[in-house]
Amino acid sequence: MTGMNENPLDLLPEVLLAASAVLGLLVGAWLPRHRQWVVGVLAGAACAGGIAAAGVAASGPRMTAFGGAFAVDAVTNTARVVILGGTLVVLALGAVDVRALPRESEWYVLVQLSALGTLMLAAAQDLLLFAAGYLLASVPAYALAGFRKDGPGTEAALKYYVVGALLGVVMLGGITLLFAAGRGTGYAMLRTELPHAPEPLVAAGAVALLAGMLFKAGGVPSHFWVPDAVQGSAAAVAAFLTTVPKIGALAALYRLAVGPLADTSFPWSTLVAVLSAASMTLGNLGAFFQQDVKRLLAYSTISQVGYLLMPVAVAGHAELAQKALLFYLAGYAMTNLGAFAVVCALPEADGIDDYRGAAQRHPALVLSLIVCLLGLVGTPPTAVFIGKLEAFSAAFDGGFAWLAVVAAVNTVASLFYYLRWIAPAVLGRAAAGPRPAIRPPSALAYGAATASLALGIAAGPVLALFGGGLAG
Repeated sequence: MTGMNENPLDLLPEVLLAASAVLGLLVGAWLPRHRQWVVGVLAGAACAGGIAAAGVAASGPRMTAFGGAFAVDAVTNTARVVILGGTLVVLALGAVDVRALPRESEWYVLVQLSALGTLMLAAAQDLLLFAAGYLLASVPAYALAGFRKDGPGTEAALKYYVVGALLGVVMLGGITLLFAAGRGTGYAMLRTELPHAPEPLVAAGAVALLAGMLFKAGGVPSHFWVPDAVQGSAAAVAAFLTTVPKIGALAALYRLAVGPLADTSFPWSTLVAVLSAASMTLGNLGAFFQQDVKRLLAYSTISQVGYLLMPVAVAGHAELAQKALLFYLAGYAMTNLGAFAVVCALPEADGIDDYRGAAQRHPALVLSLIVCLLGLVGTPPTAVFIGKLEAFSAAFDGGFAWLAVVAAVNTVASLFYYLRWIAPAVLGRAAAGPRPAIRPPSALAYGAATASLALGIAAGPVLALFGGGLAG
C-alpha cells in the first residue's frame, strides 16, 4: 500500500536527529567545557530513539511522504537502523578523544548532521531531496576529517573536500540533465519520461549521478580520497567515513536502478557491474602491502564497495538483490566498525608491526580483531559471509555470472592482507616492557564481533525482514 502522507511523524528518526543536532549546538554554546558530554548523551539518545521509531515504522505499510519525495519502506527502515546504529557506535568511539575539548559539542553535532544527510539520501525519491541529502552528508564530514587541526588531519580534509566538491558539482550537473530529460525531479515521473528522452542526455545524467554517489560510497573511479582521508583522520572519524555514508549512497543507487533508470536503454547494470569489479580488484591490490592499519582498512573498504555494488548491478533483474544489499550493508557496518574499534582501543599501534604479540597482552581484543577481519573476508558464520553469499547468488540470477567469479577470486585474494595483520598479532612475540593499556572502545570491539557472529547465525529470519517492494 502506498500513498501520500504529510505527517511529519513519518520522518520521526530524521526529526529526532535534526532536533538533537540543533539543540546540541545551542546547549553546547552555554555549557562549561567539562560538561559538554551532555551533548553526546543527547546525540546518543536521539540515535536510540530513531532506531526504535524505525522499528515501529517497519511494522507498518510502506508509503511515501511529502509529495512522494520521501519513501518509508524496507530500504529506508533498514538504512535508518544501520545508519543510526553505526552513528551511535561512532559517537561512543570518539567520546574518549574529544572529552573536555573546547569543541567537543561541535564534534557530536557534525556527526549527527552528516548522518542525517545520509538518512535523507537513503530515502530520497526526488532529485532535489537527493541533492540536499548529498550536501548535508558531505559538508559536516569535511569538517570532521580535519577536526584535529594537525598536519595529517588538515591534509585529509583538504583532499576529501576537493574531490567531494568536484564530484558534487558533476553530480548536480547530472541532476540538471535528468531534469531536462524527464521534465521533473520525482522518481515516478522520471521513470515514465526518461525511456522516451534523448539517449545521450539520459546517459550523461546517469553517469554524472553515479560519479557523485561513488564518491560517497568510496568506489572506483571516485575513490582517490579514501586512503589519505582515512589515514589522516582520527580513528573514530575514519570509522564513520568508511561506514555510514556508504549505506545511504548504496541505498540511493539501488532506488535509482529500480526506479528512474529501470526502463531506459542506458546500460546501467553493465556499467555498475564493471565498476563493481574494478572497485573490488583495485581495493585489494592497494591493500596488499600496506603497513598502516588505517590505510589498510581504507583500501579494504574500497574493495567492499565492489561487493556491495553487485546487488545494485542486478537490481530489478534478480529477486535476491534487495535482500542481499540490505543484509550485506548491516553485516559490513558492524564488522567494519568492530575493526576500527580495535584501532581506537590501541591508539599507539599505527602499523601492523605494532600489533606484534598483541594476543599475549590483550587476547580478547585480538580475538575480536580476528573475527572482524575474517568477517570482512567473508568467513562463515559471520554476517558478511551471508551477505556475500546472497550477493553472489543475486549476480548469478541477474545474468552476471562473470562478476560473481571475479568477486570470488578477489575474496580469496583479500585473505592475504588480512592475515598479514592477524599473523604477527597472534604468532609474534610481544616486545619487552610495560603492557600498554587498552582504552574503553575495546568493549565496542567485543560487542561488534559478537553481533557479526550473531547476525550471521540468525541470517534466515533477518533476511525475511528485508523483502517487499519500494514505496512509490
